Amino acid sequence: MHRHILSVTVENEPGVLSRVAGLFSGRGFNIESLNVAPTLEPDVSHMTITTIGDDAIIEQIVKQLRKLITVIKVVDLTEHKAVQREMALMKVLAEDRNRAEILRIVDIFRCKVVDVGHGDLTLEAIGDFGKIQALINLLTRFGIKEIARTGTVALKRAMQD
Repeated sequence: MHRHILSVTVENEPGVLSRVAGLFSGRGFNIESLNVAPTLEPDVSHMTITTIGDDAIIEQIVKQLRKLITVIKVVDLTEHKAVQREMALMKVLAEDRNRAEILRIVDIFRCKVVDVGHGDLTLEAIGDFGKIQALINLLTRFGIKEIARTGTVALKRAMQD
């Protein structure tokens, strides 16, 4: 089982998100993360769907997505070089004795402190899935009070067909 990132271009109309999500749930597939937003064309949206499965499962998902009338294009970015990013906001317990160490980690990971409380720091981290996971793993020992993640957004790198 591998993590796959699907780039899906769809018509921007009511019910499209529901139909795509229904395709996954109706067949027992899990969506790890889903992002959708309009493109430069107001009647077209771009979805980035992250899911886990073996090649046969992903191939079935892609074929089923392509059958939906509102789907314009589907690309499994796992098969291509792609730029991937995720954003995470994390509220971390930051007592006086730990604050300097947390700030060193923030600096190493090129994060931003976006809010400061008496006993916590709210951090903004942007990077690929692995970077966000590594940061979470390091900060867990201090105590992560709250976390919000965007999930992956991705685009195929230039100079590829």
